[in-house]
Amino acid sequence: MNALPSLSEHYSDPKTYPPGVAFLDGQYLPISEAKISVLDYGLLHSDATYDVVHVWNGAFFRLKNHLDRFFAGLEKLHMSIEYDRGQVIEILHNCVALSGLKNSYVEFICTRGMSPTFSRDPRHAVNQFIAFAIPFGSVANPEQMKHGLNAAISSLVRIPPNSVDPTVKNYHWLDLVKGLYEAYDRGADTAILVDTNGNVSEGPGFNIFAVIDGKVLTPRFGVLLGITRQTVFDICTNLEIDCSAVDIPQDQLLGADEIFISSTAGGIMPVTKVNGQSIGSGTPGQITNQITMSYWELHKEENKRMVVRYLDHK
Repeated sequence: MNALPSLSEHYSDPKTYPPGVAFLDGQYLPISEAKISVLDYGLLHSDATYDVVHVWNGAFFRLKNHLDRFFAGLEKLHMSIEYDRGQVIEILHNCVALSGLKNSYVEFICTRGMSPTFSRDPRHAVNQFIAFAIPFGSVANPEQMKHGLNAAISSLVRIPPNSVDPTVKNYHWLDLVKGLYEAYDRGADTAILVDTNGNVSEGPGFNIFAVIDGKVLTPRFGVLLGITRQTVFDICTNLEIDCSAVDIPQDQLLGADEIFISSTAGGIMPVTKVNGQSIGSGTPGQITNQITMSYWELHKEENKRMVVRYLDHK
Protein backbone atom coordinates (compact mmCIF):
# COMPACT_ATOMS: atom_id res chain seq x y z
CA MET A 1 0.00 0.00 0.00
CA ASN A 2 1.41 3.41 -0.96
CA ALA A 3 2.13 5.89 1.81
CA LEU A 4 -0.03 9.00 2.05
CA PRO A 5 1.55 12.29 0.96
CA SER A 6 2.78 14.59 3.68
CA LEU A 7 0.40 17.29 4.93
CA SER A 8 1.73 20.81 4.38
CA GLU A 9 1.36 23.16 7.33
CA HIS A 10 1.14 26.27 5.12
CA TYR A 11 0.16 27.04 1.56
CA SER A 12 2.99 27.96 -0.81
CA ASP A 13 1.71 30.15 -3.63
CA PRO A 14 3.65 29.87 -6.93
CA LYS A 15 1.63 32.53 -8.82
CA THR A 16 2.74 36.03 -9.83
CA TYR A 17 0.64 39.05 -8.82
CA PRO A 18 0.46 42.74 -9.78
CA PRO A 19 1.57 45.23 -7.13
CA GLY A 20 -1.12 46.31 -4.73
CA VAL A 21 -2.63 46.08 -1.26
CA ALA A 22 -5.66 44.16 0.01
CA PHE A 23 -7.79 44.35 3.14
CA LEU A 24 -9.06 41.09 4.59
CA ASP A 25 -10.15 40.07 8.11
CA GLY A 26 -9.05 43.40 9.55
CA GLN A 27 -5.56 43.17 8.00
CA TYR A 28 -3.81 45.11 5.24
CA LEU A 29 -1.77 42.71 3.15
CA PRO A 30 0.28 42.56 -0.03
CA ILE A 31 -2.01 41.29 -2.82
CA SER A 32 -0.06 38.04 -2.92
CA GLU A 33 -0.98 37.29 0.70
CA ALA A 34 -4.74 37.88 0.50
CA LYS A 35 -6.68 34.58 0.36
CA ILE A 36 -10.23 33.41 0.89
CA SER A 37 -11.41 29.99 2.04
CA VAL A 38 -12.13 27.29 -0.52
CA LEU A 39 -15.42 26.87 1.37
CA ASP A 40 -16.53 30.47 0.79
CA TYR A 41 -19.84 30.52 -1.09
CA GLY A 42 -18.56 33.48 -3.05
CA LEU A 43 -16.24 30.98 -4.73
CA LEU A 44 -18.49 27.93 -4.71
CA HIS A 45 -21.76 29.58 -5.74
CA SER A 46 -20.75 33.01 -7.12
CA ASP A 47 -22.73 34.28 -4.14
CA ALA A 48 -21.28 37.75 -3.81
CA THR A 49 -21.65 41.39 -4.74
CA TYR A 50 -18.94 43.94 -5.40
CA ASP A 51 -18.16 47.34 -6.81
CA VAL A 52 -15.19 48.92 -8.54
CA VAL A 53 -14.09 52.52 -8.31
CA HIS A 54 -11.00 54.02 -9.86
CA VAL A 55 -8.42 56.42 -8.54
CA TRP A 56 -7.06 58.86 -11.11
CA ASN A 57 -4.23 61.29 -10.40
CA GLY A 58 -4.45 60.49 -6.71
CA ALA A 59 -8.21 60.92 -6.22
CA PHE A 60 -11.23 58.61 -6.22
CA PHE A 61 -13.79 59.43 -8.91
CA ARG A 62 -17.48 59.34 -7.94
CA LEU A 63 -16.81 57.16 -4.90
CA LYS A 64 -20.14 58.15 -3.33
CA ASN A 65 -22.06 56.66 -6.25
CA HIS A 66 -20.13 53.40 -6.09
CA LEU A 67 -20.75 53.13 -2.35
CA ASP A 68 -24.47 53.81 -2.83
CA ARG A 69 -24.69 50.92 -5.30
CA PHE A 70 -22.62 48.58 -3.13
CA PHE A 71 -24.67 49.10 0.03
CA ALA A 72 -27.92 48.82 -1.95
CA GLY A 73 -26.66 45.49 -3.32
CA LEU A 74 -25.92 44.21 0.17
CA GLU A 75 -29.48 44.91 1.22
CA LYS A 76 -30.98 43.25 -1.86
CA LEU A 77 -28.88 40.10 -1.31
CA HIS A 78 -29.56 39.89 2.45
CA MET A 79 -25.90 40.52 3.25
CA SER A 80 -24.28 42.66 5.89
CA ILE A 81 -20.77 43.77 6.77
CA GLU A 82 -19.32 44.95 10.07
CA TYR A 83 -18.14 48.25 8.58
CA ASP A 84 -20.24 51.35 8.05
CA ARG A 85 -19.91 53.65 5.07
CA GLY A 86 -17.25 55.85 6.68
CA GLN A 87 -15.16 52.83 7.68
CA VAL A 88 -15.34 51.41 4.13
CA ILE A 89 -14.12 54.75 2.76
CA GLU A 90 -11.22 54.63 5.22
CA ILE A 91 -10.35 51.06 4.21
CA LEU A 92 -10.36 51.93 0.51
CA HIS A 93 -8.21 55.01 1.15
CA ASN A 94 -5.75 52.92 3.14
CA CYS A 95 -5.47 50.24 0.43
CA VAL A 96 -4.61 52.89 -2.16
CA ALA A 97 -2.34 54.92 0.11
CA LEU A 98 -0.40 51.88 1.27
CA SER A 99 -0.01 50.74 -2.34
CA GLY A 100 1.31 54.18 -3.34
CA LEU A 101 -0.66 53.96 -6.60
CA LYS A 102 -1.74 57.30 -8.13
CA ASN A 103 -3.89 55.58 -10.77
CA SER A 104 -5.62 52.54 -9.35
CA TYR A 105 -8.39 50.00 -9.86
CA VAL A 106 -10.06 49.57 -6.46
CA GLU A 107 -12.50 46.73 -5.84
CA PHE A 108 -14.56 46.06 -2.74
CA ILE A 109 -16.47 42.83 -2.27
CA CYS A 110 -18.87 41.08 0.04
CA THR A 111 -19.08 37.31 -0.33
CA ARG A 112 -21.66 35.13 1.36
CA GLY A 113 -18.74 33.72 3.28
CA MET A 114 -18.92 30.34 4.94
CA SER A 115 -20.61 28.53 7.78
CA PRO A 116 -18.39 26.86 10.41
CA THR A 117 -20.41 23.68 9.82
CA PHE A 118 -20.66 24.13 6.02
CA SER A 119 -24.40 24.56 6.35
CA ARG A 120 -26.25 24.93 3.06
CA ASP A 121 -28.54 27.52 4.65
CA PRO A 122 -27.17 30.93 3.51
CA ARG A 123 -28.47 32.47 6.74
CA HIS A 124 -25.83 30.52 8.65
CA ALA A 125 -22.92 31.97 6.66
CA VAL A 126 -20.73 34.77 8.03
CA ASN A 127 -20.45 37.36 5.26
CA GLN A 128 -16.91 38.36 4.24
CA PHE A 129 -15.75 41.88 3.29
CA ILE A 130 -12.67 42.23 1.08
CA ALA A 131 -11.08 45.22 -0.63
CA PHE A 132 -8.01 45.72 -2.78
CA ALA A 133 -6.16 48.28 -4.88
CA ILE A 134 -4.03 47.37 -7.90
CA PRO A 135 -2.73 49.42 -10.87
CA PHE A 136 -5.42 50.98 -13.06
CA GLY A 137 -6.45 48.76 -15.95
CA SER A 138 -8.69 49.33 -18.96
CA VAL A 139 -11.05 47.21 -21.05
CA ALA A 140 -9.29 48.72 -24.09
CA ASN A 141 -5.52 48.92 -24.54
CA PRO A 142 -3.84 52.14 -25.81
CA GLU A 143 -3.98 51.03 -29.45
CA GLN A 144 -7.70 50.23 -29.15
CA MET A 145 -8.34 53.53 -27.39
CA LYS A 146 -6.75 55.33 -30.35
CA HIS A 147 -8.23 53.37 -33.24
CA GLY A 148 -11.29 51.72 -31.70
CA LEU A 149 -12.32 48.27 -30.58
CA ASN A 150 -13.47 45.51 -32.90
CA ALA A 151 -16.58 43.93 -31.34
CA ALA A 152 -18.80 40.99 -32.26
CA ILE A 153 -22.48 40.64 -31.41
CA SER A 154 -22.72 37.28 -29.70
CA SER A 155 -25.42 34.68 -30.20
CA LEU A 156 -25.55 34.40 -26.40
CA VAL A 157 -28.39 35.91 -24.38
CA ARG A 158 -27.40 37.90 -21.29
CA ILE A 159 -28.77 36.42 -18.05
CA PRO A 160 -32.32 37.85 -17.87
CA PRO A 161 -33.12 40.35 -15.12
CA ASN A 162 -35.95 38.20 -13.77
CA SER A 163 -33.27 35.61 -12.95
CA VAL A 164 -30.41 37.79 -11.68
CA ASP A 165 -30.91 41.47 -10.88
CA PRO A 166 -28.45 43.32 -13.16
CA THR A 167 -28.54 46.42 -10.94
CA VAL A 168 -26.58 44.44 -8.31
CA LYS A 169 -23.00 43.88 -9.46
CA ASN A 170 -22.26 40.17 -9.40
CA TYR A 171 -19.85 37.51 -10.58
CA HIS A 172 -22.30 35.67 -12.84
CA TRP A 173 -19.96 36.07 -15.80
CA LEU A 174 -20.05 32.71 -17.58
CA ASP A 175 -22.32 34.05 -20.33
CA LEU A 176 -19.96 37.02 -20.76
CA VAL A 177 -16.86 34.82 -20.80
CA LYS A 178 -18.44 32.41 -23.28
CA GLY A 179 -19.33 35.42 -25.41
CA LEU A 180 -15.72 36.60 -25.28
CA TYR A 181 -14.44 33.29 -26.62
CA GLU A 182 -17.02 33.39 -29.40
CA ALA A 183 -15.78 36.91 -30.26
CA TYR A 184 -12.14 35.79 -30.21
CA ASP A 185 -12.98 32.93 -32.59
CA ARG A 186 -14.41 35.56 -34.95
CA GLY A 187 -11.29 37.71 -34.78
CA ALA A 188 -12.88 40.39 -32.57
CA ASP A 189 -11.55 42.07 -29.42
CA THR A 190 -14.68 41.82 -27.32
CA ALA A 191 -18.30 40.70 -27.28
CA ILE A 192 -21.71 42.36 -27.16
CA LEU A 193 -24.47 40.15 -25.78
CA VAL A 194 -28.18 40.43 -26.57
CA ASP A 195 -31.17 40.47 -24.23
CA THR A 196 -34.09 38.04 -24.17
CA ASN A 197 -35.80 40.07 -26.92
CA GLY A 198 -32.78 39.91 -29.22
CA ASN A 199 -31.85 43.56 -28.69
CA VAL A 200 -28.38 44.77 -27.77
CA SER A 201 -27.60 44.37 -24.06
CA GLU A 202 -24.08 44.82 -22.65
CA GLY A 203 -20.59 43.34 -22.77
CA PRO A 204 -17.99 41.95 -20.37
CA GLY A 205 -17.65 44.78 -17.87
CA PHE A 206 -19.12 47.59 -19.98
CA ASN A 207 -22.27 49.37 -21.13
CA ILE A 208 -22.67 50.20 -24.80
CA PHE A 209 -23.79 53.38 -26.58
CA ALA A 210 -24.76 54.11 -30.18
CA VAL A 211 -24.71 57.54 -31.80
CA ILE A 212 -27.46 57.80 -34.41
CA ASP A 213 -28.39 61.07 -36.16
CA GLY A 214 -26.67 63.08 -33.46
CA LYS A 215 -28.49 61.30 -30.61
CA VAL A 216 -26.80 59.04 -28.06
CA LEU A 217 -28.68 55.82 -27.27
CA THR A 218 -27.98 53.05 -24.77
CA PRO A 219 -29.87 49.83 -23.95
CA ARG A 220 -32.52 50.20 -21.26
CA PHE A 221 -33.30 46.55 -20.44
CA GLY A 222 -31.35 43.94 -18.49
CA VAL A 223 -28.16 45.95 -18.02
CA LEU A 224 -26.06 47.20 -15.15
CA LEU A 225 -26.82 50.83 -14.35
CA GLY A 226 -23.16 51.70 -14.62
CA ILE A 227 -21.71 54.72 -12.85
CA THR A 228 -19.79 55.61 -16.02
CA ARG A 229 -23.02 55.07 -17.97
CA GLN A 230 -24.69 57.67 -15.74
CA THR A 231 -21.71 59.96 -16.24
CA VAL A 232 -22.36 59.81 -19.99
CA PHE A 233 -25.94 60.96 -19.37
CA ASP A 234 -24.62 63.82 -17.24
CA ILE A 235 -22.09 64.84 -19.89
CA CYS A 236 -24.69 64.74 -22.66
CA THR A 237 -26.96 67.00 -20.58
CA ASN A 238 -24.10 69.49 -20.19
CA LEU A 239 -23.29 69.32 -23.90
CA GLU A 240 -26.97 69.55 -24.88
CA ILE A 241 -26.81 66.20 -26.66
CA ASP A 242 -29.97 64.07 -26.63
CA CYS A 243 -29.20 60.89 -24.65
CA SER A 244 -31.75 58.20 -23.81
CA ALA A 245 -32.10 54.56 -22.77
CA VAL A 246 -34.10 52.60 -25.35
CA ASP A 247 -34.31 49.19 -26.99
CA ILE A 248 -31.58 48.94 -29.66
CA PRO A 249 -32.10 46.21 -32.28
CA GLN A 250 -28.93 44.66 -33.65
CA ASP A 251 -29.37 46.11 -37.13
CA GLN A 252 -29.78 49.58 -35.65
CA LEU A 253 -26.48 49.19 -33.81
CA LEU A 254 -24.77 48.05 -37.01
CA GLY A 255 -26.11 51.13 -38.80
CA ALA A 256 -24.94 53.57 -36.11
CA ASP A 257 -22.78 56.58 -36.97
CA GLU A 258 -20.61 55.96 -33.89
CA ILE A 259 -20.38 53.38 -31.11
CA PHE A 260 -18.60 53.59 -27.80
CA ILE A 261 -18.56 51.66 -24.53
CA SER A 262 -18.28 52.84 -20.94
CA SER A 263 -16.67 51.31 -17.87
CA THR A 264 -14.93 52.32 -14.66
CA ALA A 265 -12.11 50.23 -16.14
CA GLY A 266 -11.17 52.58 -18.99
CA GLY A 267 -13.81 55.31 -19.07
CA ILE A 268 -15.17 56.01 -22.57
CA MET A 269 -13.79 53.72 -25.28
CA PRO A 270 -14.55 53.81 -29.02
CA VAL A 271 -15.82 50.86 -31.05
CA THR A 272 -15.09 51.21 -34.76
CA LYS A 273 -15.96 47.75 -36.06
CA VAL A 274 -18.81 45.35 -35.27
CA ASN A 275 -19.24 41.91 -36.86
CA GLY A 276 -16.39 42.76 -39.22
CA GLN A 277 -18.21 45.87 -40.47
CA SER A 278 -16.82 49.38 -40.07
CA ILE A 279 -18.95 51.75 -38.01
CA GLY A 280 -19.36 55.20 -39.55
CA SER A 281 -16.02 56.33 -40.93
CA GLY A 282 -14.24 53.43 -39.23
CA THR A 283 -12.51 55.82 -36.80
CA PRO A 284 -13.57 57.20 -33.40
CA GLY A 285 -16.32 59.73 -34.06
CA GLN A 286 -16.68 63.38 -33.12
CA ILE A 287 -19.32 62.87 -30.43
CA THR A 288 -17.38 59.95 -28.95
CA ASN A 289 -14.26 62.09 -28.77
CA GLN A 290 -16.20 65.00 -27.27
CA ILE A 291 -17.71 62.80 -24.54
CA THR A 292 -14.33 61.17 -23.85
CA MET A 293 -12.66 64.54 -23.36
CA SER A 294 -15.48 65.74 -21.10
CA TYR A 295 -15.29 62.53 -19.06
CA TRP A 296 -11.64 63.04 -18.13
CA GLU A 297 -12.21 66.75 -17.50
CA LEU A 298 -14.86 65.79 -14.92
CA HIS A 299 -12.09 64.11 -12.91
CA LYS A 300 -10.89 67.60 -12.01
CA GLU A 301 -14.18 68.69 -10.45
CA GLU A 302 -13.98 68.86 -6.67
CA ASN A 303 -17.48 67.51 -6.08
CA LYS A 304 -16.60 64.28 -7.88
CA ARG A 305 -13.12 63.79 -6.38
CA MET A 306 -12.02 62.35 -3.06
CA VAL A 307 -8.29 62.87 -2.63
CA VAL A 308 -6.20 60.00 -1.28
CA ARG A 309 -4.12 60.88 1.79
CA TYR A 310 -0.83 59.30 0.76
CA LEU A 311 1.20 61.40 3.24
CA ASP A 312 -0.59 59.76 6.16
CA HIS A 313 1.32 56.57 5.47
CA LYS A 314 5.06 56.11 5.41
